[in-house]
Amino acid sequence: AFLPQIQTFNVEAPCQTVEDLTSGVVMAQVLQKIDPAYFDENWLNRIKTEVGDNWRLKVSNLKKILKGILDYNHEILGQQINDFTLPDVNLIGEHADAAELGRMLQLILGCAVNCEQKQEYIQTIMMMEESVQHVVMTAIQELMSKESPVSVGNDAYVDLDRQLKKTTEELNEALATKEEIAQRCHELDMQVAALQEEKSSLLAENQILMERLNQSDSIEDPNSPAGRRHLQLQTQLEQLQEETFRLEAAKDDYRIRCEELEKEIAELRQQTEELTTLAEEAQSLKDEIDVLRHSSDKVAKLESQVESYKKKLEDLGDLRRQVKLLEEKNTMYMQNTVSLEEELRKANAARSQLETYKRQAVELQNRLSEESKKADKLDYECKRLKEKVDSLQKEKDNNVDFWSFKEVTGLLAKFFAFPNPGLMPLGRQEPSDSLAAEIVTPEIK
Repeated sequence: AFLPQIQTFNVEAPCQTVEDLTSGVVMAQVLQKIDPAYFDENWLNRIKTEVGDNWRLKVSNLKKILKGILDYNHEILGQQINDFTLPDVNLIGEHADAAELGRMLQLILGCAVNCEQKQEYIQTIMMMEESVQHVVMTAIQELMSKESPVSVGNDAYVDLDRQLKKTTEELNEALATKEEIAQRCHELDMQVAALQEEKSSLLAENQILMERLNQSDSIEDPNSPAGRRHLQLQTQLEQLQEETFRLEAAKDDYRIRCEELEKEIAELRQQTEELTTLAEEAQSLKDEIDVLRHSSDKVAKLESQVESYKKKLEDLGDLRRQVKLLEEKNTMYMQNTVSLEEELRKANAARSQLETYKRQAVELQNRLSEESKKADKLDYECKRLKEKVDSLQKEKDNNVDFWSFKEVTGLLAKFFAFPNPGLMPLGRQEPSDSLAAEIVTPEIK
């Protein structure tokens, strides 16, 4: 039933049979006709055209198409399909299941009647045969009953959506009433045609009977069989004429009612267009509200950031004062550092001199140690010599009288010029007496 509607899109791929639809190429081209901006060439190039009998490639194409339809309903149309059994693409691609294919085509028609060019597609549906039109409208109505907005912006949008659905239901009821009236008119036309044929046959039969009556009895005589038959036929003819007039009047009434319903349908279509426009405006307003809400959230965040920045600026003022104090302390520390560096330089010079003095002190200490050793040695020798001197002094003390007498005797002998064999001159002393001669003091001499 959906095949004639799909054929109205005039796609390039062949779509004469149900088998042509299982590859997904026709569906993809139909979706591109519905919305070329969303289903662009890049998306269409992802659909494999040369699939042949490979059901796996068909299933891959159908999965991409099904995902594209659901994304289009969610992102562009702002609708979400609930409680609707999604088609099984495996059954469509492998076994060409008609029921699953019908669900897929039903989703595509749902996109068509909700897109920007929906008025054109709805007009195309209204121009189709009544049986096909009824099936398509029933499928669209079933799908629209499963659709719900993705997110509700405000009460006005909900009322507008409810009013749109109510108008759609009224439009469907009006279409059903129109179909019933058209069916009734068709039946009345058939009845009128049958009555006209019956009237023609009766007139022909009446003509035949008139000819027979002229040949036999006169119809003016009511007592004759021909007269009675003539009266019966005349009465029946009058009844049929009255029924014909009544049916024609009913036909005129139904025609007037049909025209009124067509006017109501036109008005409902206009209201539907207005409601659709209002729905689009509401959707755009909802989008603007979302943007403004997002901007409001950003403003709130920015205000909180500004408050935090103000607090940071206040803290920054305190920090600046602290930095100023630290700079003053740093300047003082720098001056102290310079003076300390000067003192350190002097200390380094004094340290070098101290090192020199330390080396000299060590050398002097070493020399002092050596001199101490020498002094100890000399002291020892001095003590030894002193002991020796003491011993000699004792010996001198013992021998001083002897030496004095001897010297005086020598002097006297020299002076008086008489020899003394017991005395020897001082110049001829023995070598053993040289030490005693050396230690004789000048006083003694």
